[in-house]
Amino acid sequence: MSLKAGIVGLPNVGKSTLFNAITNLQVEAANYPFATIEPNVGIVKVQDKRLENLAKIVKSEKILNATFEFIDIAGLVKGASKGEGLGNKFLSNIKEVDAIIHVIRCFDDQNISHVLGSVDPIRDMKIINLELLFADIETVNNFLNKISKKNKNNNKNLILEINLANKFIEAFKKEIPAREIQITKKEQKIVKQWNLLTIKPILYVGNVLEKDVSNLENNVYFKKIKNEIKNSNFSLIGISAQMEVELSQFNDEDKKIFFKNLKIEFSGLDKIIKTTFKLLNLSTYFTVGKKEVKAWTFHNGYNAKECAGIIHTDFEKGFIKAEIISYKDYIDNNGEKGAKELGKSRIEGKDYIMKDGDIVHFKFNV
Repeated sequence: MSLKAGIVGLPNVGKSTLFNAITNLQVEAANYPFATIEPNVGIVKVQDKRLENLAKIVKSEKILNATFEFIDIAGLVKGASKGEGLGNKFLSNIKEVDAIIHVIRCFDDQNISHVLGSVDPIRDMKIINLELLFADIETVNNFLNKISKKNKNNNKNLILEINLANKFIEAFKKEIPAREIQITKKEQKIVKQWNLLTIKPILYVGNVLEKDVSNLENNVYFKKIKNEIKNSNFSLIGISAQMEVELSQFNDEDKKIFFKNLKIEFSGLDKIIKTTFKLLNLSTYFTVGKKEVKAWTFHNGYNAKECAGIIHTDFEKGFIKAEIISYKDYIDNNGEKGAKELGKSRIEGKDYIMKDGDIVHFKFNV
């Protein structure tokens, strides 16, 4: 399953610096607006210690992590949906992602200019959210104009779509994003075709100075964002993008020492991926063998047959059964043989709902 997250924000908030840290690529991170013109794309491994533990037991030749694709999208400005800044083509880049990582500047630095002349995280956050909303208004209006021309005979299905489009436009005018509009399952299928920006889950990332990482409550800007979204379903984490760049150059042992000194458990990248997985309602199952141990990402609620299709469509079409061992049982009994001897291996059918950490061997016939 291919996962994409788009990194957005105003110019000079630390988006490209964060992208450098995430991917260890040296994209341009300059002290002037619009340093990022074409979106940069980087693919990173999702770190999971369970893979290493499994590989040790079976002595696998390779470990294949799940991957996450990050897209560094050019800085948006007020009026982007109307072509301001570098135009609204960058909004179209966001349509391709599964989740939005919204970076907000939470630090003062006279050497790094702000496109609006001052640091104000709530103002900055609202500017980006409104531009996404304005872009969605244009998308739905275009759909409405197109569908209205077709509805010459009062087709029931077209009337449903027209009414739904009007419902969304009215909500957008009240600054209500698509994710907060209540719709039926039938309506969800229609809305999915519009590929709206404000329906995508958002992770807010407060970019703070290194000194604030271990105690985010000391950062007045971060506290303002936290208070602003406290009654919403949004997620917020605080990181130092510049520190993450430095951290990306460390080996594992040096990272442990660094974390210990700062009294933190995880890197910013780990927090971003972990939180984004939760936002997207994702889990991981494993396939284990001598040649490779591999992590596969799936949406919570997927059954065994659907998860088989993530590996290959033939697995889903010809699904027969799935042999399942939980991660804990696999580790506790030193692998498949020990788990089977103690009856910890199960045969499940196509309707079995997969669980995070399941180790699975699919049986199929094509």
